[in-house]
Amino acid sequence: MGMQNTAATSTVPLIPREILFGNPEKVSPQLSPDGRYLAYIAPDSKNVLQVWLRVIGQEQDYVLTADPKRGIRSYFWTYEPDKLIYAQDAEGDENYHLYLVDVVSKKTKDLTPFPGVRAQVLALEPKVPFQILAGINKADPRKHDVYRIDLNSGEAVLDTENPGNIIGWTTDGDLRVRAALAATPDGGHEIWLRESPKSDWETILVLGPDEQGGPVDFSEDGRILYFLSTLNANAERLLALDTATGAETVIVEDPEYDVSGVFVHPLTRKIQAVSFYKDKLVWKILDDSIQADFQALSHIKQGELHVSRGDLKDKVWLAAIGVDDGPVHYYLYDRVLKRETFLFSQRKALEGLLLSAMKPISLKARDGLTLHGYFTLPPGVAMPRLPSEPSARLPVVLLVHGGPWARDQWGYFPIVQWLANRGYAVLQMNYRGSTGYGKAFLNAGNREWAGKMHDDLIDGVNWMIKEGIADPARIAIMGGSYGGYATLVGLTFTPDVFACGVDIVGPSNIITLIQTIPPYWEPMKATFSRRLGVVDKDEAFMRSRSPFYFVDRIKKPLLIGQGANDPRVKQSESDQIVKEMRKNSKPVEYIVYTDEGHGFARPANRMHFYSRVEQFFAKYLGGRSEPATDIPGHSGQDR
Repeated sequence: MGMQNTAATSTVPLIPREILFGNPEKVSPQLSPDGRYLAYIAPDSKNVLQVWLRVIGQEQDYVLTADPKRGIRSYFWTYEPDKLIYAQDAEGDENYHLYLVDVVSKKTKDLTPFPGVRAQVLALEPKVPFQILAGINKADPRKHDVYRIDLNSGEAVLDTENPGNIIGWTTDGDLRVRAALAATPDGGHEIWLRESPKSDWETILVLGPDEQGGPVDFSEDGRILYFLSTLNANAERLLALDTATGAETVIVEDPEYDVSGVFVHPLTRKIQAVSFYKDKLVWKILDDSIQADFQALSHIKQGELHVSRGDLKDKVWLAAIGVDDGPVHYYLYDRVLKRETFLFSQRKALEGLLLSAMKPISLKARDGLTLHGYFTLPPGVAMPRLPSEPSARLPVVLLVHGGPWARDQWGYFPIVQWLANRGYAVLQMNYRGSTGYGKAFLNAGNREWAGKMHDDLIDGVNWMIKEGIADPARIAIMGGSYGGYATLVGLTFTPDVFACGVDIVGPSNIITLIQTIPPYWEPMKATFSRRLGVVDKDEAFMRSRSPFYFVDRIKKPLLIGQGANDPRVKQSESDQIVKEMRKNSKPVEYIVYTDEGHGFARPANRMHFYSRVEQFFAKYLGGRSEPATDIPGHSGQDR
């Protein structure tokens, strides 16, 4: 068995890091509301991601934007003809500006030219095509007020002032702010409603600190508010509130899984389908008129179906089909002819490569809680049959998701395929506190950073060992953000479990983390306090859950990657633990990227960092590695 697995791995060609971590070839297609244009994101001649444009029916595509360095990663069409908007920050500082692009003249205009201010798009509506609503923290960095921006003049006028605790706004079909999600001092939330912009806010639903939910949308006539709530249920369900009578109706629910997406008709605003993310994405169709469309799309290709609207007439949709062992494929779908047209794949270079399947798993935690996750074996390696020979056991990387109020999903992920290709089994656990599994599972993570949340990760590792997959002497832990924190916890709280660790923009001290969060996270401080602890009151407890104070326990090597401009997890979080480790003669490598924030957006930086990780893992776990090469243009500095 051991020889079979080793031989199978060694005959698989190494996939170049350029293919895995370079820019995608084409991604994020969007059809203009009038159906005339298809836009997408792709690299330009300098390998910087830009928005490209294709006139439907013509062959020639052309680059539309000219971002100088960082690359554009998000954009959307407006309802004003020939105009789209993209968001961009400065070297990872997350102070996003909104840029309006005229696709005919190619002129670009900054709609939010305010220094040090963060803007976020809130809403746009077909009935009011020449305006958008944006949240801008111009008056006070701690809160986003609603501004109405005229797309022709560029004028931004205050529409609705934030009293200080609003973290979300919902508009009706006339582009009027009608509902809001307000944070409460106990860590819970309230849904507010008003009849018109001149009316006072009314609290219509109180969601205590253990509840989840919020507004989703209004019906076409503005009378029905659709919202999510866990009240009287475990998982977030979709409900309809008649704002005139106060009557509530449950539209759809699942006992274990939260609603993850809502598919709404662009003009009638009717909710036509709802998705749940279980092991994979699952759709529930509510409108019979689209049943045949979803059925036709599901037959194109085996995989996970994601559907987005196309033109405003709802005759053409965009579909993306994802798999775990290849790129995403994008299609235009004609609803009249019930026929799809292939557009492109996300990364053609992946086609035909031997990639690995991602397997969903579930197991019992030590306290009986059911945990879900995924594991991936190197390509060509069979699942060991117990009792397995020691030589059949594999080096393993425990890859921990960030958030922590997020979750891992099934599909193609470059990091997973890279690790598998290099000979590592990969384990991804949706530990307690992860989202999507209902409020009981989410709340089970309260005050459990470095506690039961970490126990869940270790229970996953023990499962890999028990199944005969993992070599106990060759297990690494790696992750970003909370996953970086979990890495530090792994090396300090369970120092004998892991052979090494890789921390990407992870906090080392949850006290200083809370003290340095961005000002616009102020309304969420009560939620942080409930889930992590209160800095002034619980200092001893929070110290006991902070790796910074336990550096003396570290036995194994650590590699840290940090963005110098990270607004969420400041560089000081990494600086302080590196300083303490070096003072205590602990093995640490530390790389700071001077033009990055909370993660590495530029491909040169990604390839530089993962080249270093690859050599690090090869040294301490014994996996395969592509030779290290000089990466032009990276900003990484060893500190």
